[in-house]
Amino acid sequence: MDQNFDNQSFRDFEYIPGMDAWARARLFQRYLNDQTDKGQLNYRLVTSTGCGPVVEMNGTRLISLVSNDYLGFTQHPAIKKAALEAIQKYGSGAGASPAIGGHYDYHALLEKKIAGFFRKEHAIIYTTGYTSNSASLQCILTKDDRVILDAGVHTSVMEGCQMYNRKTVRHNDLDAYEHTLKMSAGKHPLVLVIIDGVYSQDGDLAPLKEIIALCKKYGARLMVDDAHGTGVIGKTGRGLIEACDSWNDVDLITGTFSKTFAHIGGYVVASEEMVNYLKYQSKQHLFSASSTPAAMSIIKAIELIDEEPLWMAVLRDNISYFRHGLLSLGLNIGDTQSAIFPVRIGDKIKNARICHAMQQKGVYVNQINYPAVSLKDARIRMGVTALHERAHLDEVLNVWADIKREFSL
Repeated sequence: MDQNFDNQSFRDFEYIPGMDAWARARLFQRYLNDQTDKGQLNYRLVTSTGCGPVVEMNGTRLISLVSNDYLGFTQHPAIKKAALEAIQKYGSGAGASPAIGGHYDYHALLEKKIAGFFRKEHAIIYTTGYTSNSASLQCILTKDDRVILDAGVHTSVMEGCQMYNRKTVRHNDLDAYEHTLKMSAGKHPLVLVIIDGVYSQDGDLAPLKEIIALCKKYGARLMVDDAHGTGVIGKTGRGLIEACDSWNDVDLITGTFSKTFAHIGGYVVASEEMVNYLKYQSKQHLFSASSTPAAMSIIKAIELIDEEPLWMAVLRDNISYFRHGLLSLGLNIGDTQSAIFPVRIGDKIKNARICHAMQQKGVYVNQINYPAVSLKDARIRMGVTALHERAHLDEVLNVWADIKREFSL
């Protein structure tokens, strides 16, 4: 392996001929040390305050744009109160998996609430958003099926499909979708198309109506993961499906409770038959302990989206203001139409150094490099929330003005 670690990425350490896991780990530690010393490893940074627009790191105040807490609900008094009251009533844990003693009335209520939120009647919940995708797909798919993935879908989807007959198509390329669907039609028991509503790295939207039309034309089913659209897109925050009025055209709706809903866990909303099938066949659901009583806070979060729509209004104002500011600086933010703002840098070393420099200037952002994105698409990713004030956003924009000048962007 090239010992110039600047040329390496995390992926280079997954397999090295002749090295066992311990040898790879030793070499990887050298890589971590090298990149940390150069200020190029901006991951797993420790903050000492809760999720919010401002955090503290090593005693220093930073404006934070690394959170997906879009409506600021992690700090909402009513949501904290719901979690505390649930712990007082039920204790700190569920104590068992859902099939054999770990299914409580608050789990049943949460399933009902999240299904109803998406205008449906049935849902299954998982203890992580990641497994709501990976575990459900491992259960649904067989070797005889064909799954068609947008290149921008989350790693959890990729993992759920990795053992099956899959085809990844270029991001939002309708011609590629149609070609693949046409070649797959009538040849498999199931052809499943999987897209995001809002894509996590680019912040752009799927051409949902067009993809629905193609699925109908070629007899495919459709799964939409709208984790980043929920609470952000749509008149009442139900995501891209609401914005497109496509409630009856999507077979599987998946997402996470860790963003707008301010907790942890995930869900799949589907027909009664499919939900029951997953409840008894999805191994990670069957054999994982159920979510803790603190998940009662999710129920309150779901209710608050309708009870207090002002948070969505504030978020949308912040999105518009920040977008205008970044564009005024001449920064490349791609086609984002959400609360996610990627500033494309295009060089992974420069990207890492910009991330570190922004921390030194009081702004905490995400360094997104390969393999999360392609080598040429290295970018700084930021997330705006309803709790950011104009003064916070102005401070970030001023830092970007300095960064643009210092790094000749």
